[in-house]
Amino acid sequence: MSRYAFTVTVRSQYLPEHSDSQTSQFAFSYTVTIRNTGELPAQLISRYWLIIDSDGVTQEVKGLGVVGHQPLLRKDEHFEYTSWTTIATPVGTMQGHYFCVAEDGTHFEAAIPVFSLAMPRTLH
Repeated sequence: MSRYAFTVTVRSQYLPEHSDSQTSQFAFSYTVTIRNTGELPAQLISRYWLIIDSDGVTQEVKGLGVVGHQPLLRKDEHFEYTSWTTIATPVGTMQGHYFCVAEDGTHFEAAIPVFSLAMPRTLH
């Protein structure tokens, strides 16, 4: 087991009520669960997202914390939040990382694995 590790899982969902295909705006929510799978307590400080639509257009999002929080997680604790994004195509992907600091001052990154943003009935 690593001394410094957050494990990240994500579920995404299409938001038809916030989407408009006529204006090429497709909205998706995503629920992220961050679990401290390391040995030491650590705090999530900032986030980096890379969002790519099916035309290859990229958006980068950087900022402090997540939804107004910088959670401090002890071993096996988790933090869950839901946020959303829009892209110009009915299919895309997101991925990124969190910048974290352990209680001993060690900095580390927690990878956010790539996940799909897909309007229902668009993937074959």
